[in-house]
Amino acid sequence: MDNTFDFIIVGGGSAGAVIAARLSEDPAVRVALIEAGSRPPERESMPAACGSLQLDPETDWMFTADPGKAGRGLRGRRMPVPRGRMLGGSSGINYMVWVRGHPGDFDNWERLGAAGWSHDDVLPAFKRMEGLVRSNEIAIDQDARGFDGPVGVAVRSPVIPAARDFVRAANASGLPSGDYNGAGRFNPAGVASLVQTNTRKGKRSSTFHAYLEDAAELRPNLTIITDALVTRIVLDNALAATGAEYRDIAGKTHIVLATREVILSAGAVGSPHLLMLSGIGPRRELEEAGVPCRLDQPHVGKHLKDHLLTGMIFEAEKIGTPLAEVGVSVGPDALRSPGGSLPADPAEDAHLSPELAALKTESQRRLDEWMETGSSLVSSSLYDGVAFFSTGLGDEHTHDAQIGFIPALYGADIMGERLFYDLDQYFDDPDAAFDPALQRVTFLPSNCVPRSEGEIILQTADPATPPIIQMNYFADPHDLKVMVAIIRKVLDIAANWPGPHKLGPWYVPPKLAAMHGHRPGDVPSDALLENFALHFATTIYHLSCTCRIGSVVDPHLRVFGVSNLRVADASVFPEITSGNTNAPSIMIGERAAEMIAADHGLRLSDNASATIRETV
Repeated sequence: MDNTFDFIIVGGGSAGAVIAARLSEDPAVRVALIEAGSRPPERESMPAACGSLQLDPETDWMFTADPGKAGRGLRGRRMPVPRGRMLGGSSGINYMVWVRGHPGDFDNWERLGAAGWSHDDVLPAFKRMEGLVRSNEIAIDQDARGFDGPVGVAVRSPVIPAARDFVRAANASGLPSGDYNGAGRFNPAGVASLVQTNTRKGKRSSTFHAYLEDAAELRPNLTIITDALVTRIVLDNALAATGAEYRDIAGKTHIVLATREVILSAGAVGSPHLLMLSGIGPRRELEEAGVPCRLDQPHVGKHLKDHLLTGMIFEAEKIGTPLAEVGVSVGPDALRSPGGSLPADPAEDAHLSPELAALKTESQRRLDEWMETGSSLVSSSLYDGVAFFSTGLGDEHTHDAQIGFIPALYGADIMGERLFYDLDQYFDDPDAAFDPALQRVTFLPSNCVPRSEGEIILQTADPATPPIIQMNYFADPHDLKVMVAIIRKVLDIAANWPGPHKLGPWYVPPKLAAMHGHRPGDVPSDALLENFALHFATTIYHLSCTCRIGSVVDPHLRVFGVSNLRVADASVFPEITSGNTNAPSIMIGERAAEMIAADHGLRLSDNASATIRETV
């Protein structure tokens, strides 16, 4: 393999895959994309299987973090930090909730110094990348949306009735329906809707599927190097980036060279980590870790922002979706897991009872239907309803509150093994709580505009050793006040549940109920709600801002003090967006490709580079 390219992109995830695909549209340039993981496994395409991709070293970096003041109800007081390790990155491991953010988020970016990143500036990229399927299930802002882009965006099929009821209950509580990726976010009263997911025909539409698979990956001018751990950015004596060093799966070290630019798209953890491994970062921390400091940059790895959710469970007889039904829809193999209905060895199926034989047949029928049509219970992560609004406690430029809705209760495997909840603290009897026949629903209140900041710290000079991740949740007391206000809105929505069947009481973990003298039906005190959040709030995997515009990179994403090096991923957010961050991360990739094309005279397929205005 020739080791010299025009452009090298480090990280094939939400932004990196986009940049590689877009730059390689110009056949005159040679592009290399280096990814630590490989192609996604087959199960990645099934939306409901997203939890199985966490804590799997094939697909997840498997980081954990110190949660700061949060996490009192987690095992070992550690917070999981799933990050996608495969082509498509975290767009292949996430729960597929497609949210651009509030228009005021991007106007605020510009106010913070990110010239050229206002809502008017980024809207064309959002529209260009979307392939929205029109639906009579949701309001659609026709003028603000994209319908022909590579990323599939759709409402799940079939719609689970409880998700519709969530929207009706939110309406009754004062939140109007609307397009939360369009005009709905301009409404100061807020907006409620069924969730738009990055799926196409019921399958995940990650950036691998949307930008690389069977298209860009076949171009002769794009070289994709997988199973390659980048260990540092190669810098010359003048602090210009000239290439990247990586270890292959056998442990052999290679160097690839870039004649024009290196683009770092390793994510909010990986990008600052690689900068620090390359000698760019806080001098004291680098020297303590044994890395010679090439450029003292105190902001690298700092200003980490993330969203928290605090899952609230309600009894929902004749409303919620039993986990058993979801399991049947996954297919017969899912029913062979320990404790499943079918024998572990398919050879024993010849002796199935008529009832189990019928179950197997139905399970296979549902799987076949999903594969053929995309219509199934497994066509979403089950995060199927969402609302945004303002608590009135600040941040007037945006909505500071988000409430997600799941018409089910995630199983013990996700709650305990993936989210690290200490289930014995959460439930009196965890085994009974996760009976797959139970009907439950889960609300997910989330603080959209956290003020607390964490950091990424270099631990050692060994690239294989993960950095220290300190989330520092609730360090600013404002965040806890906002979370309490959002939880109270959940209780309001639950009390307005429509139809003949009503939700039961919120399930308060017994330990906290006893501590605060709370009984079912009582109005919870602020102290109880604060304690609930401190125990059971957990990450929504929206890490960002660790190489932010204005501190580490300029508005064209060029690293201050280093030539020919850019960062393009969620780490460059000047401030976290108010909502799920994957769509803005993909937008970053689109905008970065435009900027690079404009700087180097490249010809992209839609001549998007001509739209970039020089702002710095």
